[in-house]
Amino acid sequence: MIIIAGQIEVADATRRDGIVAGSVRFQAATREEESGCLAYCFAADPVVPDRIQVYELWSDEASLQAHFSHPNYLHMRDFLREAGLKGADNRKYHCDMVKPVYDGNRVARADFDHD
Repeated sequence: MIIIAGQIEVADATRRDGIVAGSVRFQAATREEESGCLAYCFAADPVVPDRIQVYELWSDEASLQAHFSHPNYLHMRDFLREAGLKGADNRKYHCDMVKPVYDGNRVARADFDHD
């Protein structure tokens, strides 16, 4: 499983919410059309007015690689570039273990040694 997490900084904070709203069509298309896409969310940061939070979850490298040449990705990329970005920092993480945050007793756990 691959997680992409990051942030996009927009040049004009007053345009951020409109940019997020304008990207919904690409987010929905990616979720609906692309095999291996488990989550795809670009959302307004509730604390930083010029920041868009990025969260993606992909089943495997092949699905993510296919996304990078898919029209949904290309349209989203072009849309964001034209929107006026100040910067971005997005990272990918390869996950080989997944566990729920809460154990059977509903206690939040940081370790991975529980069911």
